[in-house]
Amino acid sequence: MPADDLAIDPRGLIREAYRMDIGAPDCRTIFFDWALGRPDGSGREEIAALLAHYGPAHPDHPMTAVLREGLEPAAAAPRRRGGWRSKRER
Repeated sequence: MPADDLAIDPRGLIREAYRMDIGAPDCRTIFFDWALGRPDGSGREEIAALLAHYGPAHPDHPMTAVLREGLEPAAAAPRRRGGWRSKRER
């Protein structure tokens, strides 16, 4: 499938990122913009498809690493300790 026909990247953000010489922080920003632009959020299947499409030709590009990170399970949010219950007198 030609890169221009990749339906999961309609604005071509990921395609253009691979054409640029940029670092990981910029790739994360582009990835975040892509994910926010998805009508239903970013699914693991879509990220995997992008990685399968662009990754083999660009294994050392920072966007490939960002897409791999996007496939990792989300870390659990840290639990808040304390709060009003710990501050009240006993």
